[in-house]
Amino acid sequence: MKQLEKLIKRIIYRVNINLREHGSFDVEPYLREIVPIKKLVKFYAFYGITSHHPLYFHFSNSNLAGSYFLGKCTVDNSVLYKSDIRGDELKTKGDVFHFQGADIALDHDEKISISDSFLIKTLVHNYSHDPENLEEFIIKNTASTPYANIHGAPVEGCFLGPFSTVDLTTMNDCVIGRFAYVQVGEIIHQRVEPGSILIRKAEAFDFSYRFPESILNRYIRFKPEKGLSGIFMDFVESRKQDFQEIFNVVLLKSPMPIPFGASISRYSVWKGKTRVSKNVLVAQRAYLENALLGKGSNAQENCYIINSKLEGFNITAHGAKIINANLGEKTFVGFNSFLHGTPECMLNIGKESIIMPHTIIDLKEPVNIPSGHIVWGYITNQADLAQHSLPLDKLAVIDGEIKIGVMRFQGSGAVFVKEFKDRIEHILEANGAFFDGTKCKGHAQKGQNIAYNIIQPYPMGSQKGLYPTIDIRL
Repeated sequence: MKQLEKLIKRIIYRVNINLREHGSFDVEPYLREIVPIKKLVKFYAFYGITSHHPLYFHFSNSNLAGSYFLGKCTVDNSVLYKSDIRGDELKTKGDVFHFQGADIALDHDEKISISDSFLIKTLVHNYSHDPENLEEFIIKNTASTPYANIHGAPVEGCFLGPFSTVDLTTMNDCVIGRFAYVQVGEIIHQRVEPGSILIRKAEAFDFSYRFPESILNRYIRFKPEKGLSGIFMDFVESRKQDFQEIFNVVLLKSPMPIPFGASISRYSVWKGKTRVSKNVLVAQRAYLENALLGKGSNAQENCYIINSKLEGFNITAHGAKIINANLGEKTFVGFNSFLHGTPECMLNIGKESIIMPHTIIDLKEPVNIPSGHIVWGYITNQADLAQHSLPLDKLAVIDGEIKIGVMRFQGSGAVFVKEFKDRIEHILEANGAFFDGTKCKGHAQKGQNIAYNIIQPYPMGSQKGLYPTIDIRL
């Protein structure tokens, strides 16, 4: 265990050096209270193998406890605890990347490279847009805490608070507060306050919102040397045992016949009367209970769908939670959103609506959201929609500045709406929602026959908890 302790101290030192411009910020009091070191020797790691993804996985001087890997990855001098590293959208040799009128061809397959980092229950998805480094998706000298998302966002020298998301953003030497969402292209040497929602495209649009501290503290609190607490943590902790049971079993049968074109991870939880339709994708660590997922829908990593019906072609992004709700076709629910109805206070969302990332809908009465709306912020009743939603067609005609409640939008609403809708189409296509048996194959179809390499750490001695250096390749 001595070498593992030494590695953790090394990572903390390297992260703190990168964050020295943020004054006295020290990551150690945050990290030490989250994962007791004895847990880092308890769980196996697993590497997914399919005929559709390049086979390459290298790791050395690292801990990978309970983590999942897919695609071309390297991990060096790092600690990963129950993280998901998804390389199923890595670019390949010969692909052409289009950027500002230039066509850039890749000379090598892209890989995910994680070094000198501590990732705790973090989702990493590689859909990268960084034109400066197309062949390596880098996470370096970075610490992230539970249920953070690193999505298409190369990061170096950063700290991510719990339930935060960095999305399509290259980030250097930044501190991202708890439950903050950042999609701004690039940021350097910045501190993003907790509960901030920042979406920006230069000279096109700027969307911003921030949760009041009093509300944010109810849902997620994070104090040095005290760990995490709040409604979000209570919710996931109360269902932790269900996940432990599926990871304790090596061979596990599917809970139901898998429909045509669908893919259900054997590391997802199924309970009650759950049903899925054609071309549905259910990722590892998704949780379904009495859920109905219509054709082409998906449930990404760390999603919870409980007592709810999704009509079809619905997107439930990484970490989103849907409880006691009915969603019309092609509704988008963004990263780490919390949609919490009750049997007496159901949530109904009309078709083609967009629930923005990191939205909290926690109902005290039934709420109906009309079709074609964009929704953000904190909602508990029908009246709250007046300050936290807007018809998409009204947003699309805005050219300038608008303020609704504490939300501020500036720029072209038409560009904002078009880019969001284009992204929804990309996600559905990439997931295989439109697969017809021969064309439009995506993640759901490519992941149907996945196999796993199970990897264990040293069980005792000074190396206890570290994984032996191993290369997996053709």
